Amino acid sequence: MRLIQFCHRGGEGGVRVGVEQAGGQGVIDLKAFDPSMPSTMREFLEMGEKGMDCAKRALSSGQHVVAQTDIRLLSPVTGPEKVVCVGMNYKDHCLEQNAPIPEEPIIFSKFPSTITGPYDDIIVPAESQEVDWEVELAFVIGRKGKHIKEEEALSYVAGFTVANDVSARDWQMKRNGKQWLLGKTFDTFCPLGPALVTTSALKDVHNLGVRCLVNGAAVQDSNTNQMIFRTEKLIAWVSQFVTLCPGDVFLTGTPPGVGVFRNPPVYLKIKSG
Repeated sequence: MRLIQFCHRGGEGGVRVGVEQAGGQGVIDLKAFDPSMPSTMREFLEMGEKGMDCAKRALSSGQHVVAQTDIRLLSPVTGPEKVVCVGMNYKDHCLEQNAPIPEEPIIFSKFPSTITGPYDDIIVPAESQEVDWEVELAFVIGRKGKHIKEEEALSYVAGFTVANDVSARDWQMKRNGKQWLLGKTFDTFCPLGPALVTTSALKDVHNLGVRCLVNGAAVQDSNTNQMIFRTEKLIAWVSQFVTLCPGDVFLTGTPPGVGVFRNPPVYLKIKSG
């Protein structure tokens, strides 16, 4: 299944959770199908199998369909407790900067306020002149867990989506003691979506193309088979330190092609007008 968060273009009804029909035919409004369903993805995931079963029934029913043109897509998850990020997690990305392959996952975070919709604007802050792109595979936790074993880790994943770990390189690499948080956590620095694709709908999440386009030109083009630490390892590693909760978002690292390591470096600029 492909789960989304949306709102109607007219503004009525507030935030909704929906299931996309095949071929982009439309979106089924889960709350319209079953009024007991919550309005946000985080609350939906907290319901566990009950919520997923309802989504499956709604998809099979073909009822309460809203046209794609009548909705505005939001991030698949808003207001997560945690946004967990992984640095230096692609072999080819390490090679492009002549960096050693990490021996353990490098973990940092973004504040939840960075999350924005997949087609919303990224605000280039006046405080930075070096705003960069980083396409990433992301996944969302579906049930609570601590000290999770690798062999059980995928059962804790609700689904996968796409993220852009937008990064102010001057703040990440030159300012604030070269600690990464501030450079990664300006408002709108985590576009997410469009859909949360459930784990069962993916044949092999570690063999997916990962691409980023800037002004229509491909700047990153790799495959998740380049990931050093895979989904299961990341969940097991991070859950040693913190309890993972439904709705928590993981960004799994970026492949080569980011602007900072180009010669000369290339950064995002404010759109004219």
